[in-house]
Amino acid sequence: MTKMSDLKIKTMAEMAAEGKKPEILFWVGCAGSFDARAQKVTVALCKILSKVGIEYAILGSEENCTGDPARRAGNEFVFQMTALQNVMTLNMYEVKKIVTACPHCFNTIKNEYPALGGEYEVVHHSQLLQELIDQGKLKLSEGGAFAGKKITYHDSCYMGRVNGVYEAPRKVLEGLDNELVEMKRCRTKGLCCGAGGAQMFKEDEPGEKRINMERAEEALETNAEIIAVNCPFCMTMMGDGVKAKEKQDDVMVYDLAELIVNNNKW
Repeated sequence: MTKMSDLKIKTMAEMAAEGKKPEILFWVGCAGSFDARAQKVTVALCKILSKVGIEYAILGSEENCTGDPARRAGNEFVFQMTALQNVMTLNMYEVKKIVTACPHCFNTIKNEYPALGGEYEVVHHSQLLQELIDQGKLKLSEGGAFAGKKITYHDSCYMGRVNGVYEAPRKVLEGLDNELVEMKRCRTKGLCCGAGGAQMFKEDEPGEKRINMERAEEALETNAEIIAVNCPFCMTMMGDGVKAKEKQDDVMVYDLAELIVNNNKW
């Protein structure tokens, strides 16, 4: 099993000092950097990138928030300042391709940075994982930890309805030899986890039920043993919903990258 200490993760500055450019920049994101649960996803994705031999780098301390929460909350000034700084940094390193495990970062860099001079090929890690599996570069162990288990998949808003990515994460799950059970609201009719639009950082608005409770109930209705997600915000909200229903010992919430690493015992 690969330990975090075994991973040699270089920053763009370090690679530039060596006169090298990575194949891909891994945009870690705020959650992937500072949230303890999301950090596990960061480690899992780094393990996968290292295992398949992709030369990658991170920005490290030069990476700022994409500005997504600020823009969704209505603070356009903060978004512009943050985004422009990131664009300047990315362009300085002549970055061509970016992968991120956060759909919020994915959407902002892919769809909103071009207007600020940031033109990059941006892929979400679910898309990259599917591509690696299709190319035979990423092989999933047969009869792994999740073989035969029921898994339900939660479509994050920014991957699903906003960017139309529905099949890539499901194809990744197919390779785990499990039984995929869909929630009653999925794909184009998927329900938000409750964190979108900067709601993650706001106090609850008046209402009868929290959105994440509604979504967690739909996931639990499938009788799945695992809820698969592809977003750190969704992971927090779904995890909180499962805990509120006191089902945390029976139902686990995992990111796609974690499922692959656990399946292959890396």
